[in-house]
Parts: sequence; structure tokens; C-alpha cells
Amino acid sequence: MSEVKSMKLHELSPAPFSKKTRNRVGRGIGSGNGKTSGRGMKGQKARSGASIRTGFEGGQMPLYRRLPKRGFKNVWAKVYAEVNVETLNRFEDGTTVDPVALVAAGVLKKIDDGVRILGGGELTKKLTVRANGFTKTAEEKIKSAGGRAEVIEKQNNQRLEVV
Repeated sequence: MSEVKSMKLHELSPAPFSKKTRNRVGRGIGSGNGKTSGRGMKGQKARSGASIRTGFEGGQMPLYRRLPKRGFKNVWAKVYAEVNVETLNRFEDGTTVDPVALVAAGVLKKIDDGVRILGGGELTKKLTVRANGFTKTAEEKIKSAGGRAEVIEKQNNQRLEVV
């Protein structure tokens, strides 16, 4: 039988080259970082406590102020996860397809403000599709395949739980 060896604290040591000693600046000319400690001669960045904010160009009009501003970001805009009709062919006939089922099948990673079904491609399966919105062509294609398109309303601040 093999003998089990116990580990002793005084025998432990870090992996080779895993410990790098801190560079101590201002400790002589031979170190390569003596005298000015790697900060060069004079200037704003050589001073103690020096910090120049991001985008500062020494008093010159900074780039972010020189460029024209265009448009705005609508913070209340709804972001819908979009799924084409042809993607729904992976489900079995007679299945009810809802946002949770789409995430479970790996079609969507996350449901933002809801799911919208688009009319790209052809649908060959008879499905009951429940989503927050449909395009006209998507609704027509689902109905022509013998399925149903049901619009679900999402309440404000309600998150669809994915199991």
C-alpha cells in the first residue's frame, strides 16, 4: 500500500516565478528608476498628486467638445428581442411557444422588454405563438400554417422569469 504523506506548513512554497518583487523607485541610479523615479524631468506629470482628467488636452479645446453633437438617446425606448418566423420551425407541431420557451430552446439569451416575432422565412409547423408583438407578415404566416398568434401584454417593471 502507498503511504500517505502529510503536508507541513514549513514545506510550502509558492510556484516558481509567481512572486515578483515590487519595483522600488528612487533608490539609486543603478536601479534604472532612481533620481526622478521614472517620471522624467519637471512638468505636470512629474509633480506629486498630479492627475489629469480623462480627455484633458492641456487647455486646448478637447475633442469631445470640438465635435458636433447629434440626436439624443431615448431612455424610455422599448428594446424587443426579435425572432424570425423560420426560427420557430425547431419546435414540435402543436407546441405553445412563449418567451420562456424561446430562452429555454437557446433561441434568445435574454428577454429585454418583450419578444417580437418578425416575418422572415417560412413556417412549416402548426404552433401557438405567444409574444408581445407580431409583424403583419409574421401573423399571416403563423395563421396560414394553421397556428395561432396571441399577443401578451407585459406589465411595467414585470420581469419574465426563466426557469
